[in-house]
Parts: sequence; structure tokens; C-alpha cells
Amino acid sequence: MEQGYNIGIIGAGPAGCTAALYLQDKNGVTLLDFSTPMRTVLPTGGGRCNLANAEYDFRELAKNYPRGEKFLYSIFSKFATADTVEFFEKLGIETYIQEDMRIFPKSNESKEVQTKFIKALNKTTIKKEQALRIENEGDKIKVVTDYNSYTFDKLIIAIGGHSNYEMLKRIGISLTPIYPSLVGLMSRENFREISGIVLKDIISKDTRLEGDILFTHYGISGPLIYKISSIKVKDSFPYTLSFKLVKEDIDLQNLFNNNPHKQIHTLLGEIIPKNFANNLLQKININTELKCHKITKDIREKIENELYNFTVTITGTKKDGETVTSGGVDLKKVNPKTLESTESPNIYFCGEILDVDGFCGGFNLQNCWSTGYVVAKAINN
Repeated sequence: MEQGYNIGIIGAGPAGCTAALYLQDKNGVTLLDFSTPMRTVLPTGGGRCNLANAEYDFRELAKNYPRGEKFLYSIFSKFATADTVEFFEKLGIETYIQEDMRIFPKSNESKEVQTKFIKALNKTTIKKEQALRIENEGDKIKVVTDYNSYTFDKLIIAIGGHSNYEMLKRIGISLTPIYPSLVGLMSRENFREISGIVLKDIISKDTRLEGDILFTHYGISGPLIYKISSIKVKDSFPYTLSFKLVKEDIDLQNLFNNNPHKQIHTLLGEIIPKNFANNLLQKININTELKCHKITKDIREKIENELYNFTVTITGTKKDGETVTSGGVDLKKVNPKTLESTESPNIYFCGEILDVDGFCGGFNLQNCWSTGYVVAKAINN
């Protein structure tokens, strides 16, 4: 086949490798990375590789991205969940859908995804080198690495959310501030005594989201907290979060009347985990062994306030979730149809380097597959 462009890709993660796969048949492709291609997928999904989420409506899919929702409409209209599943089937990777809508390879092995991806990159030149500098040379782009320098017709930057942003600033690429996202939250309150306890189906009164909370030695974590950390990523510390600990309203007075001789910690332990019930009662200075028939209106209201308005003061973030950042290349400076820079022609972006980030559940990898495809399609056309 007649050779097309000479294309460089910086970053051999899921976005860069997807672009390379779709480009390598029509173009000369050089993939630059200081480490092994697709290494970043290995820890995803607890080592099982959560490839995507089974939301097949692209507009509904885009709602799972606190940054980039509208920007992704055009991208997901070209490549979304069904395309991802088909893409992996062509690589020889069969998938299945969990009850929570997450899509995984049937092997439950991230290593299979990495191995088959690398095998498919059989027409791509892979260089284990670290890009240090980008230079515009007329209508060409020069990339200087720690070993060599290369000149390309077009350059795709897919360095993720934790890499050399200074390299981009030097050529005038506009970036938005970087914040950690999908992380645990440190609290002013001490939860060491209940570290490891999980409360299920908790409602966040601040965001109206629902999910599970894990109490830790440093604060709070778990699926609901990762979402909240993403939504409130730019909020200044400290800030207060409020939770409804019980999904349905409970008539506590009726429960007390029907169980007059039960101790309060025993009764509450039937509603929330026992250790948590004890901790909650101690927090508001209520005798855990108090019999229900001795509970006054004032005590009942204190307990109700904790159940329906449990507050936590957030003092910072603790990286313990998926390694995702908020921020990156300013979407206002990128053509959403091609992902080409409007500030530096012939330079394209895909993956987490863009100011796009999603919730847990396969959404961040979907961004990589989709943007990698769209970049390749734009160049091939």
C-alpha cells in the first residue's frame, strides 16, 4: 500500500496504541515511550482491565465525564461502547458485562489486553525512548528524545495525565490546571476505630449521588467518594460533605416503642453496621447501653440528625483510587472533530492528556479508545 504520512506518537498507553493500530496500515508510524506499551492498563479494574461501560447511548455515556461531556458528543458519535467491544473482538479478546455494567475481557486478565495489543502493532515502529522536547520546523515537527531526534509530518501526543507538560508549554499549548481525581478524601474526623467498615447505598446530599463509602485510617474512600472527589476536584479545602446513611426514612420512635428493653447500640446495629453504630453513639456522647425506653426526644433527634445528616470535613486528597487527573490540554484549543490543536497545526491529542476525565467504571479507558480512533480517522481521511 502506498505510504501516507510519517507520524510520530508520544505515549504508548491505550490512547496512543489505539491511534497507532488504526494508522499503521496507511502510514509510517513511530511510537515513542520510555516503557513497555500498554503498561498502564495492567492495574486497571483490579488487574482485570475494565475496558468500558455497557452504556450504549453515546449522550448518556458522555454524562459520566465531569470534564468534557459536551466535547465528547462528536467523538462518541464516531466511536462508543459497541465499537469498543467490536474492536477488542477483532483483537481476539472476548468480553463480558458485569452486573454493575462494567465490561471486562473474559479472561479477567489485563495482561491479555497488553499482549494482544502489542502483537497487533506489527507495522508500528516502537522506540523505547523518552521524548524530551518538541520543535516546530516549518510544516514538520521535530521530537528530541533521550537517544535520538525524529522529524514527523504529524505528531500525536498521548502522554496521559502525569507526564511532561513542560514539553507542551514550550510550544505554546494551552493547559488547564491539574488536580487529582477519583481519589480518597482525608478528613478532619478520626475514623481509625472504624477503618475498613463499608456503608452501602449511601446518599450524598451535596451531589445527590448514591453509592458505597469505605471508612479508612485517613478519612473516607470507596466508589461514591471517588465520584464526589471528581465532581468537587476544584473545591478549596476544607469543605464539608453531608450524607444520608439510610436510604429509607425510619420511624425511630416506633422502633424504640416496640423494643423498649433493647440497648440502643443493639437496635442501631440492625440498621447500620454494629461497630459504626457504636462509634456514632460515642461521637454524640450517648451511652451505647442505654435502653430504648429511656431515650428522650433530645437523644432521638441527635441520632436522627446523624443518620440523615452525617457530616465529614474534608481536608485534602489521598491517592488510592484509579490514577486519573482532572485538567490537561484546554479543550477550547482543540478541534473536537479531529482532535488537532488549533494552536499548533499537525499536532493532535488523545487520551487523558486532554482535559477530559470520567468516573470509575471503564469511562476513562473509553475516552482513550474513542479519542485514539478519532485522531487516526482524521489523519487517514
